[in-house]
Amino acid sequence: MAILRLNRRAFLAAAAFPFPAPAKPDRKTISGIPFLRIRNGHSNRRLLLIHGDESTARDTLIEHMKSAPGVAYLIDSRTRTVRPHLLEIDPNRMFSSPGAAASLAKLNASASPAAIQRETRWLDARRHQLLEAILPPPGGLLIALHNNARGYAIQSEAPISNRVHLPSPATPHEFFLATSESDFNLIDRGPYNAVLQSDAGGPDDGSLSRLCAARAIRYVNLECALGNRAAQSEMLKWLDGLLP
Repeated sequence: MAILRLNRRAFLAAAAFPFPAPAKPDRKTISGIPFLRIRNGHSNRRLLLIHGDESTARDTLIEHMKSAPGVAYLIDSRTRTVRPHLLEIDPNRMFSSPGAAASLAKLNASASPAAIQRETRWLDARRHQLLEAILPPPGGLLIALHNNARGYAIQSEAPISNRVHLPSPATPHEFFLATSESDFNLIDRGPYNAVLQSDAGGPDDGSLSRLCAARAIRYVNLECALGNRAAQSEMLKWLDGLLP
C-alpha cells in the first residue's frame, strides 16, 4: 500500500512538472560582461536579455524559464551600457567591428581614435566567447527579449525589412523581428506584428540580429513597450509554442 501511494505521488509530480526543474542560476563573465545563466532541461532553445535596463523583459524571461526548456543568458547589470574593458559600449552593438567602433565613439566622446581602435581590437579578440555561449546549436532558435521606451516601434524597422506583417497597427511597440523566412512564415499567420530581416538594409550597426541574419541563424527578437509585461509574457509563450 505504501508503494502504491509513493508511485501515485511520483506520477502526480511528473504530470505537474513535465520538464526538469531549472538548474540554480549561475554567474559567468563572458567577453568581459557579467551574465546570469539559467538552464532548464535539454533544448536547442537559447534565450537572451542583452540590455540591463529593460526590466520588463528581465522579469518575463525569468518567469518563463521556470517552466520552459532552454538556456537563458541575462546580462547581470541594471544599466543599458556596459564596460567590458576600458570603455563603455552598448552590448547589442558589439557583434561586429564597425558596430562596436561606432558605439564606442558615441558613448566615449573624450576617447581618442587610437583608444577606440584599441578597444575595438580587444572586443574583436573576445567576441567569439560570447557567441559560443549565446548562439544556439545548428538548427536551434535564439529568442532575444527587448523593451522600448524611447519612441522605437515597428515603423522604425519596416523600411529596412524584407517583409512586414501588421495585423495590429494600434500596438506598434509590440512586435517580432525574425531573421529566418520559415519562422516568419509561421509568425505571419498569427495576430502579432512582425518584420522579416533576412537581409536587412542600411549600415552594419553591430546588432545581434544582423549577425544572425548574415550567418543564417534562426533568431527572433520579441519587442514590447517597457512595463507591458502581460503582452510580453503572452507573446513569448505563443512564440515558444509556435516555432519548432
